[in-house]
Amino acid sequence: MERHEDGALRRIIGRSRRIVFFGGAGVSTASGIPDFRSPGGLYSRTFDGLSPEMILSRSFFTLHPDRFFDFYRRYMICPEARPNAVHRWLFRLEQEDRLRGIVTQNIDGLHRAAGSLRVYELHGSVHENECIDCGASYPLSKITETDGVPRCDACGGIVKPSVVLYGEPLPYYVCIGAKREIASADTLIVAGTSLSVEPAASFIEGFRGDHLIVINREETPADRVADLVFHGDVIPVLTREGVLPLDS
Repeated sequence: MERHEDGALRRIIGRSRRIVFFGGAGVSTASGIPDFRSPGGLYSRTFDGLSPEMILSRSFFTLHPDRFFDFYRRYMICPEARPNAVHRWLFRLEQEDRLRGIVTQNIDGLHRAAGSLRVYELHGSVHENECIDCGASYPLSKITETDGVPRCDACGGIVKPSVVLYGEPLPYYVCIGAKREIASADTLIVAGTSLSVEPAASFIEGFRGDHLIVINREETPADRVADLVFHGDVIPVLTREGVLPLDS
């Protein structure tokens, strides 16, 4: 059940000075990126008897890099996607020095594309790629403009996307920074995530601020302790509550 008074979200955001935004796939759907975990989404399917979790694991990448990259190019990257109204709004909050950080489970890089600097990408980014042998860095085009297994220009090693695969730990210093920002926030906005993916979902347990706000299509484990709960897509909710302009 939703819990809120008219205008409450806009008033809280207007008074807050240390906002942290914790976002998931629902933040980027308006940019044309599918929510893979939604009913009927990618994670409900199998591919030659393999689940996406199996294909997107470090062990599968090591054993079958050709099949990994075929799947990755086809389903995991959307190079044509552009920031939407939520990404742009968060950038404005950062410019006003009222947004202390964006903690995202997404790998699309759209927060940084919108201009935000205080971004903690818990699962990495498709825009960062690195040779597993010599460490040379490459942009997304190294993946999209090649066929088969991408190879390092310097040493011939495999160029791996800097995204967290199943069986790999989250980036240590990114996690430390994200937890620090959440712990020091006065308002935490959790949006577009079911909080079902661990360990990232447990990060919000460190929040000790004044207001916890949840915006998501379905119920989340945080609904019962949140100050405000909105069930719906992120942009329509923020628009209806007067946070985003009507033409978002």
